[in-house]
Amino acid sequence: MEFEGKVALITGGSSGIGRATVLRLAAGGCVVGVLGHGRDKVERVVSEVRQAGGRALPLVADVTSAEEVQAAFEGLVGEFGRLDYLFANAGINGVWAPIDEITPEEWDRTIATNLRGTYLTLHYGVPHLKRAGGGAVVITASVNGTRIFSNAGATAYSATKAAQVAMTQMLALELAKFRIRVNVVCPGAVETAIDQSTTKRHEELAGEPVEYPEGEIPLTDGDPGTAEEVAELVAFLLSDRARHISGTPVWIDGAESLLVG
Repeated sequence: MEFEGKVALITGGSSGIGRATVLRLAAGGCVVGVLGHGRDKVERVVSEVRQAGGRALPLVADVTSAEEVQAAFEGLVGEFGRLDYLFANAGINGVWAPIDEITPEEWDRTIATNLRGTYLTLHYGVPHLKRAGGGAVVITASVNGTRIFSNAGATAYSATKAAQVAMTQMLALELAKFRIRVNVVCPGAVETAIDQSTTKRHEELAGEPVEYPEGEIPLTDGDPGTAEEVAELVAFLLSDRARHISGTPVWIDGAESLLVG
């Protein structure tokens, strides 16, 4: 199988794109560390993998905590002896509001989860990839902050997503000598639960009114993509099929960002 003998750690692995990628890699023979902050949800995904004949390890951590992220990596590598792939996927939409209304605490929470969380994942994961003689990293960014700037009030979120693309391109060069590839996926609208945790306040004050009578996603007449479609892209970028691809953002949005940006 494509990922036989390989070990991956996926943050945000208990739902949405993370869960779909866990199942995709495990189906290809990969051992997967499923990292999330809710034990019950993590255990459910691990159970799904095991019922399908795959191997997975539950890892419970807050990605903003250095101690918890470090312990998760030590647990996974201690159990399976190596690490080959990282998928830094954990993130939140946070609060979307005009810049003079979003509070410092709300701003900091989004930055901490999306940006500090990505940093900690790479900080503690890259040494294990180096010891394995190479590997691959994929980061989840977004169309927001990279091609789309019209989602009102999403300044904190968009800033983290733009920063993740910059991190990808910086680290692709820094880690090339270690045969570690780093790429970033930028999904558009996807059928996940992340919107349910989004708080929006007076976003109409920050935006300009625009209507798209036939929908915002040209390829599908407005229908969002699926987590499984993003998982297929992540699996490709981690695999040897993408062995000459590094430092590359890939938009997966049905041409949404070309229309809405």
